[in-house]
Amino acid sequence: MAGITTVQAIVDNPIDIKATARLNRLYLELQKTNPDWSTGTSDLNINRFMAQLIFCFFAEDTGIFQKEDVFTDTVENVGTSDDSHDIISTLFQAMATPIESRIGELASSWAKRFPYVNGGLFSKSVQVPYFSRPARSYLIHAGKLDWKSINPDIFGSMIQAVADPEERGQLGMHYTSIPNILKVLNPLFLDELREQLTDSWDSPQKLLNLLKRIGRIRVFDPACGSGNFLVVAYKQLRDIEHQIVERRIKLSGKTDLSRTHNRSVISINNFYGIEIKEFACEVARLSLLIAEYQCDVSYLGQQLASEIVLPLNENQHIFHGNALRIDWTDVCSTTSNSLTETFVCGNPPYKGSNLQKSEQKQDLEIAFGSYDISIRELDYVCGWFVKAAKFAQTERTSFAFVSTNSICSGRIIPIFWPVIFSLGMKISFAYQSFKWTNLAANNAGVVVVIIGLNATPKTIKLFEIHNNDQISKRIVNSINPYLTSAEFNIVEKRQAPLTDIAYMPKGNMPIDNGNLLLNENDFRNSLIDKSIRQKITKRIVGSEELIKGKRRYCFWITVENYNLAKSQPEVLKRIENVRKFRQQSTDKSTRKLSSKPHQFREMNHGKSHTIVIPSVSSERRAYLPVDVIDNQTVVSNLAYGMYDVPIFNLSLIASRLHLIWIATVCGRLGTGYRYSNIIGWNTFPVPFLTDKNKLDLTISAKEILYAREQYFPATIAEIYDPKRLDKEFSLVRKAHKGNCETLEKIYTKTPFKNDTERLEKLFELYDELIRKEKTKKTENGN
Repeated sequence: MAGITTVQAIVDNPIDIKATARLNRLYLELQKTNPDWSTGTSDLNINRFMAQLIFCFFAEDTGIFQKEDVFTDTVENVGTSDDSHDIISTLFQAMATPIESRIGELASSWAKRFPYVNGGLFSKSVQVPYFSRPARSYLIHAGKLDWKSINPDIFGSMIQAVADPEERGQLGMHYTSIPNILKVLNPLFLDELREQLTDSWDSPQKLLNLLKRIGRIRVFDPACGSGNFLVVAYKQLRDIEHQIVERRIKLSGKTDLSRTHNRSVISINNFYGIEIKEFACEVARLSLLIAEYQCDVSYLGQQLASEIVLPLNENQHIFHGNALRIDWTDVCSTTSNSLTETFVCGNPPYKGSNLQKSEQKQDLEIAFGSYDISIRELDYVCGWFVKAAKFAQTERTSFAFVSTNSICSGRIIPIFWPVIFSLGMKISFAYQSFKWTNLAANNAGVVVVIIGLNATPKTIKLFEIHNNDQISKRIVNSINPYLTSAEFNIVEKRQAPLTDIAYMPKGNMPIDNGNLLLNENDFRNSLIDKSIRQKITKRIVGSEELIKGKRRYCFWITVENYNLAKSQPEVLKRIENVRKFRQQSTDKSTRKLSSKPHQFREMNHGKSHTIVIPSVSSERRAYLPVDVIDNQTVVSNLAYGMYDVPIFNLSLIASRLHLIWIATVCGRLGTGYRYSNIIGWNTFPVPFLTDKNKLDLTISAKEILYAREQYFPATIAEIYDPKRLDKEFSLVRKAHKGNCETLEKIYTKTPFKNDTERLEKLFELYDELIRKEKTKKTENGN
């Protein structure tokens, strides 16, 4: 009734990575035996050789070579390790030569058992490495695996890991699993095709029309790697095609349901890719060929599949190059057929702005072209979005990419998204932030979003991720850059709060090379006179000190106690070290601070108290950590401080409403929350607060602080551990619940059902406050 449906989980079929591990041992041994093959173009030769081996292992186990295990048995029985090089060279040459043209060794009894393969896989002049005894043994051992069960969907990336030194250490670390690929492909176009299949189920003509539509579909992955997305898309389309054909046969009333006389309307020539690694291109082409054969076996039968698989198709559209510098219409050319649909998809490289090399900065500049924006602040993945949006100007195109969720929060949004929307794109579907995992032994995880875009989306789908990792789908009117269904808003940084809440500056920056700071041991064992030490030091807290309860101290030297501080040799030495450090800085403002080497850059502290908010915190906590410190403690630059402000402000920060606002509009550090005063606090939409509201919130804030005191000396990290908060620290949980109820009644009369409703209300109020502010400025003539 609420328009929310639960999305059924996609069951994964994990690949047996034994094959990859065995190939890895073989690869390393071949490099050891052939040291000149480890660099330059020779490295490409050994990678290509591995692709050829994989094909042979697959072909001998699936009927392509007619006789099972013929390749492995030939290598094992015809010669020894000393002969392996010559034997394999002869076999590869034979497979590159039509049977009627073979002479000499190519026509020998053991070579003529192999069919003509060609198709580009064996036709190029590629050397075969020399084999040691262990290498030959590894090859035979790998060949004896059952390669029929290999999944080309993800096997390509596993094989690429063998040949890529960066990935070899953790095999399978970076490939994209089938369930995650389908999170992109299903809402992009597969779900619509399945719905059309259901609607056409009893109409032969409608089924035929759908079949024709599928035959015209093009799938384009401009960061294709080893072809995972293309292979999964191909197999899914073949499955839909098979259902259509079988249904049409049944509706025709024919008793013979065999369709061995029919060829697929889906050609692998309709699958396009760009990849910067040349070997990955080879593997992508091979993966598509394997997928095509497996589908033919399943839907046409073994006999016909074996008859039509060879020679291999060499007219594939997998291009080697830099996708951000290539004109995509040169790869996936403009079609004159207005009914052709092109779906662009993939998992491009993310690379935050601080991790990019100069060439990658140039890639982004080329991709964006003439747009007057701060490109250097963008993540690398933004280049694929803008290239796809430009591609969609000339093609009937929808596209969807996986991206880190940084492009949907923080400073990137006001730079990046106006460009995408100016090109006529609308978000057609989106998966909110979730942890991207794979099936590798060492499971990697990064927080990502999936975003689909289209100029004219028929329906707009928002996939929401709940606390228990369940996914629900809603049909909504629009999706904004923060991936909520609220009206289009871009939250821009502000130097002052939007509403009547306290000013929040960042903490005090020491810029001291460690000389103004003291750990607890240094503080206790200092040679400074104790009476003087009490006057020139304070306790200091940043994120870690506040959350984990660690104790650190600092020299807090004012104009009044400067001479007293200089009377202590240890302090004077530290001050001089700070002076030298600042004088040697390349930053002009830091050099200027060398005139005050005894002080932090800022010298802010509360006369009575300070509310402290860490700059980073874990996403596992149900509430943001916040606390109150006394006037003998100062705040470091790793936290934010609100000095001598009303305590009701703590109630706002400690609420669920504020946490989801920060999680949405601020950037992230890894998977944790990165707090920001100018983008998170100053923009936080708060309704007008009456004196009664402020009093109620003050009481709620104090109840949270009192509840914590009941568990002294437990730290914030211990109290807010999600596994312990409900049970061991239930009074704190109860206080937070009461605080949220008090605050949320100010926002709405009806309690919020979930965080989605909270966020939509916040965006609604933000939009209202911004409009009022603009109206007021206009009336005042600003």
